[in-house]
Amino acid sequence: MTTPEPRQNGRKRAAAAGDEAVRKDDALMVNSVEKAFRVLSAFGRQHQTLNLSQVASETGMDVSAAQRFTHTLTKLGYLRKDAQTKRFELTAKTLDLGYHFVRSSRLLDRAMPYLMHLSKETEETVNLTVREGTEIIFVSRFLSRHVLNTDVIIGTRMPAYCTAPGIAMLSRLPEEEAMAIIDASDLKAHTPSTTWRRDALREKLRQSAAQGYATAFEEVYLGDASIAAVVVDHHGRPEGAVNIATSTSRFSHAEVISRFSSLVIATAHAISRV
Repeated sequence: MTTPEPRQNGRKRAAAAGDEAVRKDDALMVNSVEKAFRVLSAFGRQHQTLNLSQVASETGMDVSAAQRFTHTLTKLGYLRKDAQTKRFELTAKTLDLGYHFVRSSRLLDRAMPYLMHLSKETEETVNLTVREGTEIIFVSRFLSRHVLNTDVIIGTRMPAYCTAPGIAMLSRLPEEEAMAIIDASDLKAHTPSTTWRRDALREKLRQSAAQGYATAFEEVYLGDASIAAVVVDHHGRPEGAVNIATSTSRFSHAEVISRFSSLVIATAHAISRV
């Protein structure tokens, strides 16, 4: 099974370099806050625990700075340090930010009853995602008994260009704006079925805009089928996307579209602020 998880380490280092440039141009930027979040973001599936030198390497800090920030975050309860191994790991307190997002998000508040209804009606996995930069983030997920990808949880990030929700959201933007996002993406084939060439992606955006939904068949995970429609704000810009995820072993491409396209479009429209 191909997974985009390993990309995150490179993304973190690239983000750190980009943040350095931002700090130089922003007089209001509090550098210590940015560095604290950089330390927290160094941990993940590929790095569940880190020693001090690894924290320094992942964040681009020197060891002395990494020591100060890990000590502070440990005192605040966001990191735990093993007394024997001297390795750090995240604590459950880091979930607080995610909890506050879930409780305060107006999009999630509007969407929840419609997502629950769609889940019950289809008995398939139903997701709500938002876009951040070149990626989508899963912010709500209702699993079915047929779930294929148990690695995907709330907070998981995937490239927008090769996912149905990502294409659905990009297709609602002006074409040149959408293509600029694609040009900034790390375009590559995750599977033999991935659409990743620039011209093919432009055509896919146009097709998705015309039909009102986007599809992705085995573009990130083998055996995965997804269909999505965009949720728009009161300006008509993409605010998120609803998608239904199922398996190519259970439904053909045509069956996914015939069974679920009208349902996912109706759900996205009900959540939209138009």
